[in-house]
Amino acid sequence: METDPSLGFALPEVDIRTTTPQDPRRACFRARKVLEEIIYDTVALENNPFTFPEVKTLMEGTTVGGHKIEDEQQVLNQADSWRKILDEVETGTFVPFANGLDSALRLHALVAKEEALEWGKFRTSHVGIAGTEHEPPPADTLHTVYQDGARALRTIECIHTQAIATYLFIARNQFFWDGNKRTGRLLMNGLLLTNGHDVITVPAKRRQDFNTKMVRFYDSANGAEMVDFLASCSIDKNIEILRRNSRTIPPTEEIPEPPTSSWSR
Repeated sequence: METDPSLGFALPEVDIRTTTPQDPRRACFRARKVLEEIIYDTVALENNPFTFPEVKTLMEGTTVGGHKIEDEQQVLNQADSWRKILDEVETGTFVPFANGLDSALRLHALVAKEEALEWGKFRTSHVGIAGTEHEPPPADTLHTVYQDGARALRTIECIHTQAIATYLFIARNQFFWDGNKRTGRLLMNGLLLTNGHDVITVPAKRRQDFNTKMVRFYDSANGAEMVDFLASCSIDKNIEILRRNSRTIPPTEEIPEPPTSSWSR
């Protein structure tokens, strides 16, 4: 498995398949049915203290006391950005990568409104990622990095792999001051929904596992573990991961941890 220079990381040779019928309207309907849970899961990964009942109450239009304004804003931003994605998919207007930076910048403008240093724009200086040795690319190279990566992502045939790789690409390159993983997850799910597949959402109870695997991904530039993990977080329970020249791994099966010594952190 070799690193793709346009993406900055390696992807496994897998096919991710499902027996669930592919229908964008059905997929959007199912996402809307669990939207409050998706929003809760998303902000929980950011250590937001809102509970699920509080997220539900806030999304219904009632203010919840006892929280910081920025925590409330984060929940509302996620709700707005998810509704935007679903509306665009349902009307056939969500076309990632087709307009250059347009989709990523538009979504980030909703995701990080009043939260990041700037929103809807690429960062203009250096950033780091806590807990890792990985250095994101310099700010003056980001437009080129994005365009080259977008071209590489379009060539990935398996939609699930393409969608997950899109998330990993945004997260690892840190195009924005803040909100990179949230923007990446929206692009990932927009791709899945547009192609009639169910969304991927990391449950709050798997936060520690998610964070541990993401640190290993940042440091190793090996996307295999995160592809397996995120595929297992699909709300589609008929997902199967077929490794080329290997057996099928059901999404409920624990993916073996690599030896500790093989990772730099």
